Amino acid sequence: MADITIGTIVRAHYNSGTYIGEVKEDRGEHYLIEVLAVKKHPMQGDLHNPGEVEDVFFHERKALAPHEKMNVKKPAAKPFDEGVPTYGKSLKQAVESYKEKLTTEETAFNKKALQTLIELEEKHYEKNYY
Repeated sequence: MADITIGTIVRAHYNSGTYIGEVKEDRGEHYLIEVLAVKKHPMQGDLHNPGEVEDVFFHERKALAPHEKMNVKKPAAKPFDEGVPTYGKSLKQAVESYKEKLTTEETAFNKKALQTLIELEEKHYEKNYY
């Protein structure tokens, strides 16, 4: 396993998204990581009841913002040695990838998640990051 130190660029899974960021602090069992780019957009809906739309609170989940900090468990961070894309470009790519995944199968959950993602993109991402 490669050493991760302060300043290392990593790919880190946080909540239901995956981000590229820079390690800012070693906090024992966690790293404090500054978000530089989005690798995988967070899942929409109720994470405790994935795939469900009935009798659950359907959450809208935004990707973490550029330069936002996340406290990530050490095993969830891996060194990232590719070029770091711009935040806006990476977010757009992550959203498009998630949309493609949601359109592969027509289910109530996928429809609701796609609708939520499109609304999020229109009211927040296009104005601020694209």
